[in-house]
Amino acid sequence: MPGYRQLSKNRDFTVLWIGDTVSELGSALSMFAFPLIAYALSGSALTAAMVEAAYLGGLCATLLPAGVLADRVDRKRIMLVSSATGCAAYTSLAVAGATGSLTLPHLVVVALVAGVAAGAFNPAQLSAIRSVVATDDLPTALSQNQARQHVASLLGGPLGGALYAVTRWLPFAVDAITFAVACATVSRVRTDLSAPHRRREPLRRQLGEGFRFIWQRPFFRTLMLWASLSNLVTNAIFFVVLLRMIAEGVPAAQIGLVSMAAGLGGILGAALAPSLIHRMPTGRLTVLIGWMCCLPLVPLTVSSSVWTACACTFFLLLLSPVANAGISSYRMAVTPAHLQGRIGSTSQFTSMSVMPLAPLLGGYLLEHQGGATAITALVVASALLAVLLTSSRSIRSVPRPSEWATHEESAPEPVLAA
Repeated sequence: MPGYRQLSKNRDFTVLWIGDTVSELGSALSMFAFPLIAYALSGSALTAAMVEAAYLGGLCATLLPAGVLADRVDRKRIMLVSSATGCAAYTSLAVAGATGSLTLPHLVVVALVAGVAAGAFNPAQLSAIRSVVATDDLPTALSQNQARQHVASLLGGPLGGALYAVTRWLPFAVDAITFAVACATVSRVRTDLSAPHRRREPLRRQLGEGFRFIWQRPFFRTLMLWASLSNLVTNAIFFVVLLRMIAEGVPAAQIGLVSMAAGLGGILGAALAPSLIHRMPTGRLTVLIGWMCCLPLVPLTVSSSVWTACACTFFLLLLSPVANAGISSYRMAVTPAHLQGRIGSTSQFTSMSVMPLAPLLGGYLLEHQGGATAITALVVASALLAVLLTSSRSIRSVPRPSEWATHEESAPEPVLAA
């Protein structure tokens, strides 16, 4: 694959990718352990959901100001501080676990702090990629960025289950080490990652600039609605699946197989992504992804087995990296340099803004309606969201990457004044 071979020669991207992959793996271990420990401490699905909701809430609350920060401050410094914060937070959990003083409030606080650190890190990391990678290499770079997330998912479940079986707090100790590794790799980046020099404007004006840029483009405007609701529904489904397995006493190692299946599907999808992104019109590819967020989930309405969950997760994640890399590449290609941080964070914020409700929604439906009814209702909702994408001309009309520049010229100019 020429794209991957060419990108492998980019030292700074490789350094960033390795550090982020190690850190992502550590986070996968912790996110695997969080609901297991919370459920063990409380015996309640809703209480276990609070921990994941705290992480997602911290992440979403931080994204928008973090986007402004990434356009104002050296991105390397932001990534270093965020990684160091994650290292300290997870170290505190490991110490508490080793001394027998691990509590549910401590889990919630660390989840919140880790979410804030991730929310600050993500816009800076995406802006850094735009600085170290040429435009032609963006689809390959972002596909590889997607791959690291799925490598973490592939290894995180089985490894998390194995570490959890040794002792509950061991996944957190390993996660702390991975954040320390991330600090070391980020410090080795040579490219100047300082923010573009522009006149400092009020925070409210800068936040509005990012929202206006997206809102004036129908493709991104439609995606804002679809992505946020799709993330809510899909994550609620898998939280129901996870809690059903935990409540039924499925061993942690078997639960980890679901994460492993997701990782396999995601890695394969990431390998296919550059070729598919260049060959298929981006709009049609986006519509296809909408349906792939629905159809693979249908078997979950009639079966709660681990193997059904593995198969559904594999096919759900197969094209997810293609969509994420394709849409993100298009967004980066048409976004001015001084807006990269804000547009990236605004896009991520809108897609994740309701995700903190996903575990709460899933936990509520599971306790009050039962697993089968809950999943059926959520799958129907995902089908309606796929119809939304299919019916949108602004989505269907976006062409292949080779035609992005011409297509963007026909779009309305963003009004950036207050």
